[in-house]
Amino acid sequence: MPLLRTSLLRSEPAGVLKSLDELFALAHAMEQEAANRYDDLAKEMHRQGKDALADVFTRLAIAEREHVDSVTRWSQSRSGKNPDPALVRWEAPETLDADSATEVKSSRLMTPYRALAMAVRNEERAFAFWSYLAAYSDDPDIKKASEAMAREELGHVATLRKERRRAYHREHGRDPADGQGATTSQIDARQLELRLADRLADLEQHLTGPAAVRTREIRHETAGMAEDAADVGRFPASVEKKDSLEIAEALVDSYLDGAEHSDDAARTEALQRMAERAITRLAWLRSLSTD
Repeated sequence: MPLLRTSLLRSEPAGVLKSLDELFALAHAMEQEAANRYDDLAKEMHRQGKDALADVFTRLAIAEREHVDSVTRWSQSRSGKNPDPALVRWEAPETLDADSATEVKSSRLMTPYRALAMAVRNEERAFAFWSYLAAYSDDPDIKKASEAMAREELGHVATLRKERRRAYHREHGRDPADGQGATTSQIDARQLELRLADRLADLEQHLTGPAAVRTREIRHETAGMAEDAADVGRFPASVEKKDSLEIAEALVDSYLDGAEHSDDAARTEALQRMAERAITRLAWLRSLSTD
């Protein structure tokens, strides 16, 4: 849990939820805030004549409004009423922080791919937030509902990562479904996890104090994940030569894609748990790269 707190969340939530009504109110407020921010960015991109970016943010706003409606229906089904904004006792984490919004509006280098990468990070932050609340709640109903919200955000992460990959290939003139490289040497997630463990061992040697301790813990967890990752995903063997961040990103995508396409409930749940661990690992590596 400290990993979620320090590398995905900017600060700990200001408290714990005391009722399901409060949870619905907070979830509704977070999704509504995200929809409003994306709407604002879409309008700004239209004003600047950046139609491709405007389309991305319009679609993100529509998706967030669907999430707002979903939370409303959930509240109605459980408590017979709409979420009550008055029950939000403390400020929720920003789903799209002010610095990111400013970057979108001012950067000449902003592309659909970069915009979607930012949206992925926002959903990962929301996932961390609900995971944190689930872990620290003493109320079984609130814990279960927070876990459900975390799983929902994990699904959003998977969807946006897929959109981000498509945007990347479009911007680089490649079709992700063209089958190129299908005959090249391939490896599975187990081999890639072991390679990442090796990279983490190298990284650990250059760190001191708490950072070195946490990196060692993640390295041991990564080695353990390798045994659970046998026969998951297929990667070009060249991925092994990438840096730690790129390998960690590839593994997150693999577990999320595997969970999305699995028709076995037990396997889906296992892959979702691996995706959660892979996302927190990725967040830690990102935090080290920005120190």
